[in-house]
Amino acid sequence: MLSLRTRHRLRGELWIVPLLCVLASIALSLITVAIDRAFGDRLVPTAITGKPDAVSTILSTIASAMVTLTTLVLTITTVAVQLAMGQFSPRIVRALLQDRASQLAYGLFASTFTFAILALRELDVAGGGTVPGLTVLVAYLLMLASIVTLFVYMHHSGNSLRAAGLIDLVGDHLHEQIDRLYADDDPAPAPRDVVVCPGAGSVVDLDRRALVAAARDAGCVLELVPMMGDFVPAGAPLFRIHGTAAGPDHARLSGYVVLAAERTHGDDPAYGFRKLVDIAERSIAQPFTDPTTAVMVIHRLHDGLRQLATRTFPTGRHHDDHGDVRLIERVLGWDGYVRLAFDELRLAGAASPQIPRRIFAALQDLKTVAPPERHPPLDRQVELLTAAVEHRFDGPDRDAVLAPDVQGVGSGADLSTRPRPIEEHSANSAADGRTGNGARVTRRF
Repeated sequence: MLSLRTRHRLRGELWIVPLLCVLASIALSLITVAIDRAFGDRLVPTAITGKPDAVSTILSTIASAMVTLTTLVLTITTVAVQLAMGQFSPRIVRALLQDRASQLAYGLFASTFTFAILALRELDVAGGGTVPGLTVLVAYLLMLASIVTLFVYMHHSGNSLRAAGLIDLVGDHLHEQIDRLYADDDPAPAPRDVVVCPGAGSVVDLDRRALVAAARDAGCVLELVPMMGDFVPAGAPLFRIHGTAAGPDHARLSGYVVLAAERTHGDDPAYGFRKLVDIAERSIAQPFTDPTTAVMVIHRLHDGLRQLATRTFPTGRHHDDHGDVRLIERVLGWDGYVRLAFDELRLAGAASPQIPRRIFAALQDLKTVAPPERHPPLDRQVELLTAAVEHRFDGPDRDAVLAPDVQGVGSGADLSTRPRPIEEHSANSAADGRTGNGARVTRRF
């Protein structure tokens, strides 16, 4: 019986599962070879496996390819882990090393190489030309399994190294530890008019038609508590039922809501604004200080808000065929989108001249297309951004930063004027000649 210290150490070792897979492949090779010998190497015909020369070439290719693949995968994984350590936390490495799916992938690649080498050893190319059919067939199957596992592993690895993947990896381990170490003391059941969330996740989609039908059949009104994109902890309210104490089946209702590790673009346009703002904030945060990238992001935020400025926003109330309200959900309105697009950038980028100038230009343009009732959120942004700029700049610099400019600092809205007519230019051309000392007199026009 292994000691507690040994078991704890083995659980954190990366090489244990791959080593066990290699040992299993050796045992499998001995078994298949014994079966082939018992049947005189005639259990699987050469029409399936191929002739000895072809089999030898195939097995050699499999063995060399598995070595290259294993080396490449481990190298990429090492680089990815180092990047994750630097960007997120150095304490994330242990959780990544204990990922059983990755360990099994490494083990399959290594065991396929080992099995191919052992199968190649049993070929009799020069002698009687026999082929251990079952052994070779298993080697082929392991090769196909390795190809499939490679694509699955790349998908799994890509998801695991995302911010949401790493957070969920640690969060799931934390949830397991809480369940294991702390007893659940039979919490009070939720009221019948509240549907609790069966698991944690962000709301990314919901079947509104099915929810309306369920509420109609039960004669009630359903209120979706979280907003689209909100994170809901396990056991938190998901729906409130109005109009009847019983309502539809709770498990059925929760099945109409899709939860995921992170938000998606499917039914959540605010997520696009959120990601653009994140890019802009990261570009102007130390040590990057790249306000030009932030200006490029504001271009897209400006474009998105301009598309929304004249459109009708959903009310969040869904009716059945008789016109009765059956489902209520919270939705983001014009004010919410404006705040989402500009609040954080205004606070984080007011000290960079490019960003206020570009935001002023966007707000100025949005007021030309938005209906008057949608101007107050835009006016609020102008007032707050003006106050922030006046707090950080004085004199001519302040006036320059307060001038709207689509390029941030470049097109020079405060430096250029409308060109003069040709006649006016000609009449004043003599005054623009040379002075007595030969210096050129220039004027802005």
